[in-house]
Amino acid sequence: MSMSTTVAAQWVERWENQQQRYAIDREERFTVITDVVEHLSRDRPAPLIVDLGSGPGALAARLATRLPTAEVLAVDADPLLLELGRAHYGSALRYVEVTIGAPGWLDALTLDRPLDAAVSTTALHYLGEQTLRKVYRELAERLRPGGVFVNGDHIFPDSVAIHDLAQEIGRRRSERCQALPQEDWQSWWSSATADPELSALPARTGERHHPHCEDNDLSVSGHMELLREAGFGHAGTVWQYGNSHVLVAVR
Repeated sequence: MSMSTTVAAQWVERWENQQQRYAIDREERFTVITDVVEHLSRDRPAPLIVDLGSGPGALAARLATRLPTAEVLAVDADPLLLELGRAHYGSALRYVEVTIGAPGWLDALTLDRPLDAAVSTTALHYLGEQTLRKVYRELAERLRPGGVFVNGDHIFPDSVAIHDLAQEIGRRRSERCQALPQEDWQSWWSSATADPELSALPARTGERHHPHCEDNDLSVSGHMELLREAGFGHAGTVWQYGNSHVLVAVR
């Protein structure tokens, strides 16, 4: 049974709305990440880009629109989210179901050339420090010289006092933008599981599972240290609001 584009569009919109609850600046973050990738891929005729922890593929779709000659992979462990993306965004993206950091996970992407860019938003904080160290190293090995890794996420400032202040600034902005009344993550999944149009799919919501959340409490400098250790020559923050950062590392 295939999913209709109408049903997919409704569920993708609900997904985007509930994600906005946790990152009110999500759309601006997407724009910054896309700007970085576009700028550093400007001389590449057919950039190869992967979006790690893509969900249905909102960021990946924006990259494909901005860079129409690029090949963009949406990579996620959840089959339902990938199915929603396939039905909603269509052939603009190539979808791959794999758990980031699992043994051989990059081989599952069947890359035919070095990556020009790897991006992620609000996903890699679920990885433990040792797993993230491994993922950074593996990405550096697959990126071409001059290739870029871009990560938009909630990352702690190095100072505890500044971290607390950044959280407060972020909370106040969310209140001003009325982000909190949005549907939350758990209620989205509860509703998706109960929807007969989704539960009838081959990737049944009742059979799905989330990868184990290891989590890490790395600060900005902690990420910088891991990225340089992995082989990235340059790394730093290009955008920040509160504790929301966009980090860039160039191979």
